[in-house]
Amino acid sequence: MDIDQETQRVKSFVEKGNYHAALNIALSAMNECRRIESQAGIDHFITMIKDISNELDEQFGSHS
Repeated sequence: MDIDQETQRVKSFVEKGNYHAALNIALSAMNECRRIESQAGIDHFITMIKDISNELDEQFGSHS
């Protein structure tokens, strides 16, 4: 698994506003890291998922 390549792939979908694809790819990458027992990769993709979720909240969440 090439973490940098998958990270760029996720980011490209975020930039296009396709959050569904970005989250799915990040989750799949995290699961692959679990399969190969790469804790650093797991942590990396969990952070990406959190960042995408925060961006969704900032853009679309109700902030009254």
